[in-house]
Amino acid sequence: ALYGARGANGVVVITTKKGANAALDNVKARTNLNETAFFYPNLKTDSKGNVIIEFTTPESLTEWKFMAIAYTPDLKTGYLEQNVRTQKDLMVVPNMPRFLREGDQISVSSKINNLSDKVLNGSAKLMLFDAFTNQPIDAQFKLINAVQDFSVAKGSSDQVTWTIDVPKNVQAVVYRVVASAGDFSDGEESALPILTNRMMVTETLPIYVKEGQKKSFQFENMMNNKLTSLDNFKLTFEMTTNPIWYAIFSLPYLREYPYECAEQVFSRLYGNMISEQVINSNPKIKAVFDDWNKNGELKSKLQLNQDLKNIILEETPWVKNAESEEEQMKQIAVLFELNQMQTEMKSAFQKLSDKQLSNGGFAWFDGGRPNEYITTHIVSGFGNMKKMDVNFKAFEIDVNPLIKKAIQFIDDENLKRFKEFKKDQKSFKDVTYSDGLHYLYARSFFLEDYPMSKELEEMKTAMLKNLNDTKLELSLQQKAMAAIVMNRFGMQSAAKIVVNSIKEKAVESDEMGMYWKENQPGWFWYQAPVETQSLLIEAFDEVTKDEKSVEEMKVWLLKNRQTNQWNSTKATTKAVYALMNFGKSWIDADKGITVKIGNQNFDLDKNSQAGSGYVKTSWNKEEIKPEMGKVEVAKTSPGVAWGAMYWQYFEDLDKIKSAETGIKFNKKLFVKSNSANGPILKEITTSTPIKVGDIVTVRLEISVDRNMQFVHIKDMRASGFEPVNVLSGYKWKGEFGYYESTRDAATNFFSDYMRKGTYVFEYDLKANNAGNFSNGITSLQNMYAPELSAQSEGIRVEIK
Repeated sequence: ALYGARGANGVVVITTKKGANAALDNVKARTNLNETAFFYPNLKTDSKGNVIIEFTTPESLTEWKFMAIAYTPDLKTGYLEQNVRTQKDLMVVPNMPRFLREGDQISVSSKINNLSDKVLNGSAKLMLFDAFTNQPIDAQFKLINAVQDFSVAKGSSDQVTWTIDVPKNVQAVVYRVVASAGDFSDGEESALPILTNRMMVTETLPIYVKEGQKKSFQFENMMNNKLTSLDNFKLTFEMTTNPIWYAIFSLPYLREYPYECAEQVFSRLYGNMISEQVINSNPKIKAVFDDWNKNGELKSKLQLNQDLKNIILEETPWVKNAESEEEQMKQIAVLFELNQMQTEMKSAFQKLSDKQLSNGGFAWFDGGRPNEYITTHIVSGFGNMKKMDVNFKAFEIDVNPLIKKAIQFIDDENLKRFKEFKKDQKSFKDVTYSDGLHYLYARSFFLEDYPMSKELEEMKTAMLKNLNDTKLELSLQQKAMAAIVMNRFGMQSAAKIVVNSIKEKAVESDEMGMYWKENQPGWFWYQAPVETQSLLIEAFDEVTKDEKSVEEMKVWLLKNRQTNQWNSTKATTKAVYALMNFGKSWIDADKGITVKIGNQNFDLDKNSQAGSGYVKTSWNKEEIKPEMGKVEVAKTSPGVAWGAMYWQYFEDLDKIKSAETGIKFNKKLFVKSNSANGPILKEITTSTPIKVGDIVTVRLEISVDRNMQFVHIKDMRASGFEPVNVLSGYKWKGEFGYYESTRDAATNFFSDYMRKGTYVFEYDLKANNAGNFSNGITSLQNMYAPELSAQSEGIRVEIK
C-alpha cells in the first residue's frame, strides 16, 4: 500500500506504509508539510512497472513543483523533479484599467484562452453592476452588444472587446466577464472605482458671534449664481458653542493622512498621542464619545471595500464627507477608542523609528538626504507633547532613544555651521535666522534631559547675543520664536521687548480677533500663517501672560480653519497645540444662540450632538436653494460661538483654466519607439495618434520664479494609461532630488527644495485601453502652505 501527503507549498510525497514515518518526517522538516493534507492517491501501473499517480489539485491557476523519490530495501534511490501547471481548458483574462472616470468612452477587452485539445466555439458576456446595490447598470454605461461570439483554435487565444460610456453619479462598478463553450466555462468578477471628471470647489463662510450680537452672513455667488456649468454638490452648516471641538475634529485628519514622509508619520503619532491626552484629561469629552459609540461602530459600504476606498478617498476625498452625520460621529468616536489608539501609536512610532537614519536625522521621504528642518520639527513636536504632559510610557513606547539621536543630529549640524560662521563674524548673525533659531526653540524643551556640551554652550551664548542684537529685524514667526527662546534661556526682558513690539503692529477686529497683516504665506517654512499664529499665541502666553490677547489670537486661528482641518498636517499639529495648551478653557462655553438659514429657523438644541454642543447639518444638491446662502445668527448669553457654512460645487476638469502664480507648466505626451540608434520620441498629434500598446512618455516642464521648499507635484492621468514604473522611490538629477510616488490615478513628485529655474520630469505610461479620456490636470502645491499653488489646463487624450 502506498501513502501520500501534500505540503503547504504543493510538494507531494508518495511512499509505502513501511517507510512512511521516516520519509514523511524528513520531508515535513524541509517543506513545511501539512499533515492534514494526507491523501490516498489512485496508483496505476503499466506492464513496464511505471506508476501513474492521480490526485485532486487545489483550485489555483499556478505552477507546482512535483518531486518524487524511490528507493529499494538496499537503499538504491532514484529522484525525479518536474514542474506541473494547473489550468482550465477555457480561460477568460480581462484587461481592465485601474479606475474609470466620468464622461470617458473606453474599450475594455478580454482574452479568451483555449487550452483544450479541440476548437472551442462559444460566447463571452460582459455584465455591469452597481458596487453598492448590486443592481444591473448596463444601460447607464450604454453597453449594447454585451454578448460577443468567439471561435478559438486549440492552444490558441482570441479577444473580445466592448465599448462603454462611463456615466455620472456612479461611485463604483462591479464588472463580470463570463465565457462558455460547450461543457467549458470560466468567469472573472472585480470592482472598479469611478472618479469624477469634476473638480470640487469649496467656498467658506465663517460665522462668529459674541454675547449681545446679531449678525448676517451670505454667499454672494450662491445667491446670484448664473453659471450653467456649475453643479451644486453640498451645502454644510456647522456650529459649536465649544470651539475646542474644532481642534478635536482635526485630530483624525492627522491620523489618516495618506502619504508616508517622516513629518506626516510623526503627525500620525502626534495625533494619536494628543487624542489620548484629550480622553484622559477631559472626562466630559470622553462621555460624549462614549455616547456616540455606545451602539458600536458603523461602517459604510464604501469602507467595507478597502481597495475601492483607497482610490476613491485619495482622488475624491469629499466622498467620505457625504456620509450621514450620525455615521461620521460614530467613526470619530471609534478613532478615540483607546485600544485602537494604542495600536496606531505603536505602528506610527515604529515607522518613524525605521525612518531615522544612522546619524539621527530624518529625510523628508525615504531615500533622500537627512533634512535638518524636518528633524528639528520632529524634535520640537516631541517637546510640545512633553509640555502637554503626554504619557508615552502608558502605551509602552520609549521615545528617548529616538529623541536623543535626533538631538545629537541637530546639535552636530548647528555646531558645524557655527564653526564655519566663527571664521566670518559678519555673516554669523545668520545662525539666529530660520534653521538656527528653530534649533534653539526645539532644543529649549530638552535642556534638563540632554544638557548642552561646552562647545554647544559656547554656540548658544553667541547665538543668543546675536539674536538679541537682531531681534527686531526678524520676520513675524521668527520674532515669536525668538521671544520664546530668549524667555526660556533667561533673557526675559529682551523677550518682553520683542512681544511688545509685535503687539504694536497687531490688528484687532470683532470678527477676526487679533492678527497681523504681515502674516502672509510664503514658500518657506517660516512663512506659514497658521504656524506663525500658533507660535505667537505661545509667546504671548509664556512671555507676557497676556490672556486677553491670547483669546483674541485664538479667534483668528479658528477663523482660518478650513472645511475639516487646517491647511496642512504641520499647521494642524501647531494649531491643536496652541488651542489646547494656552489661554482659557473653552470646554464649558455657554449656549443661547438663534440661527436662521434662508427663510427657515434652525433649531440648534434639537440638532446638536449629545454633550458637545456641536451641530453639523448638510443639504444635498436637490435641497440647495439660492436663498439658503444667507445666514442670520444672534446670541444673548455670555461667551463666544463659532460656526461656518461651506458651499461645495463642481466644475469640469476639461474646463479648468491654468492658474499660475509665478509657475508655468508645459506638459507634452510623446510616443516612444525604438530605432537602431536608440529610443525615439515623437510628439503626439492628429497625424501620430496613440494606439493601444504604445509606450507614452510624459514630459512635464515646470518653470518657477522663486526658491521653494517642500513641493508636491501631482500629475493626473487618463484611465486608459497604465504606469510602467510602479515602484516609488527617490531619484536624483544632478543635485536636484525628488521622491516619485506612483498612485492608481496620478503620479506624485515630492521635492524638499526647488531653486528658481526650470525642471523636467519624465515618466512612461502604457496605452492599455482604447477610448476618449480626460487626462486631468497637473498641480503644484507647497505641502505646508497649500494656498500657494498652481495648476495646468485640463486636456483630453484619444487612444485608437
